[in-house]
Amino acid sequence: MSTAEETANKATFTRVVDACNSHDEELFTATIDEAFRPDLLFTAPAPTEATGAEAIKEVFARLWLAFPDLHISVDDMIAEGDKVVSKHTVTGTHQGEYMGLAPTGGSVTYSEMFMLRFADRRIAETSGVVDVAAQMKQLGLI
Repeated sequence: MSTAEETANKATFTRVVDACNSHDEELFTATIDEAFRPDLLFTAPAPTEATGAEAIKEVFARLWLAFPDLHISVDDMIAEGDKVVSKHTVTGTHQGEYMGLAPTGGSVTYSEMFMLRFADRRIAETSGVVDVAAQMKQLGLI
């Protein structure tokens, strides 16, 4: 894979993060539909039973309800071949129900890492590690 394709893959994922941070549901949905294959293989701790690209939409719908000011900061992003690895810091204020917990008004800050595999210029697979323990501790669940 050429450097140009690796750069394009990073730009695609950056567009996804920007759409997440916009909290504009129409922009977000359009970006997910463009950037992800409908048959996406999604493996990450997520409060959804949806599959494919629809899982991404559902996860963020739930996160935005719980954390209306949710923000993802990209700390590092590396591309090699058909893969992009991205490390993030996620912040938000718990203002809606989340995983059965009533709003606490507390702030959360946690880390996550995702590895994405691209096929035909779209994200075909994503595997993530999210520091759920940090979320739960900050929300008082552990």
